[in-house]
Amino acid sequence: MKNYLEFEKEIKDLETEIDSLKSPFGSEGISEVNTQKIKNTQDQINEKLKLTYENLNSWQKTLVARHEERPRANYYINKIFDSFTALSGDRYYGDDKSVTTGFGLIDNLESRIDRNFGMMRPEGYRKCIRLMKLADRFQIPVITLIDTPGAYPGIGAEQRGQASAIANSIECSMSLSVPNISIIIGEGGSGGAIALASSNKVIMLENSIYSVISPEGCASILWRDPNKSLQAAEAMKLTAQDLLELGVIDEIIKEPLGGAHRDSDSIALDVKQAIVKNLRFFENMSKEEIYDHRKAKFLQIGRDKGFNKSTNLHDKGLLYKPDYLLRFKRHISSNSYIYLGIAIVTLAAIVTLIY
Repeated sequence: MKNYLEFEKEIKDLETEIDSLKSPFGSEGISEVNTQKIKNTQDQINEKLKLTYENLNSWQKTLVARHEERPRANYYINKIFDSFTALSGDRYYGDDKSVTTGFGLIDNLESRIDRNFGMMRPEGYRKCIRLMKLADRFQIPVITLIDTPGAYPGIGAEQRGQASAIANSIECSMSLSVPNISIIIGEGGSGGAIALASSNKVIMLENSIYSVISPEGCASILWRDPNKSLQAAEAMKLTAQDLLELGVIDEIIKEPLGGAHRDSDSIALDVKQAIVKNLRFFENMSKEEIYDHRKAKFLQIGRDKGFNKSTNLHDKGLLYKPDYLLRFKRHISSNSYIYLGIAIVTLAAIVTLIY
């Protein structure tokens, strides 16, 4: 039985009707008239899906990203990779089942997968760090599939160093000399997602979300009213379209009509093609260029340009050109008392000379 979202009531009614028409035990049976009714109803469904999903607001996209039938990382791993060998444990405390890590093959390109579909504990992040360092040592690209509401907030997790584990994971992701690609397939929540999405390329599925906090949490903090989730979602700019415009992410993978859960095979193929395409982008880059590309990507967020020390990335639009006028203004501002003193002394000297 399908799970329908609150804004899909009309679609649900039409699909219930078409199921009834397709039933061999229906009153009309299989006939030419019945076949035409099925076709007409299916056309209505497709039109409703198109109209509905083209006009989703931020909160509705949040609901789609959390849909129970949406493909999870395990599905993508099984569909995309020819073989996958899982590795467990952080060699410090234990194994966190909320994240799956390991090595796999994709069209003869070696890849390392970090899967996050739950709320990870510190050992989960340390497991990812162990795998990322191993991949870096053997020059294997890092691929991360992200679907999490955030890091696990329990007391035990905090006692075992949750915050430092997230920080260390971000540091490790940023320091890799191999390309790392993160794909947000559902919900990318808070530091739990950022810890694994500090990558050369951050890609989002069309109806996924990526935010510093959930809309409900934001509404509770700002207005003390979780019912204002829609207002919070709109203000947070958490959709793929908003984040691409802001330069936080690099690419959007279009979903099948009605969301990824309506055609899992199709979206898995599209995700695979995006991974292969982006890995090929880095094929001829040196270790330093890959590192500089990632560094420049994050430094250019909120700026017109990024920063790097490699001259080979000029054609990729990532060279930071300093604004000398802005630098001069900042210099004057930070040394205002010195220049004010010089001005007073100079003025006093001029007055003395005059009189």
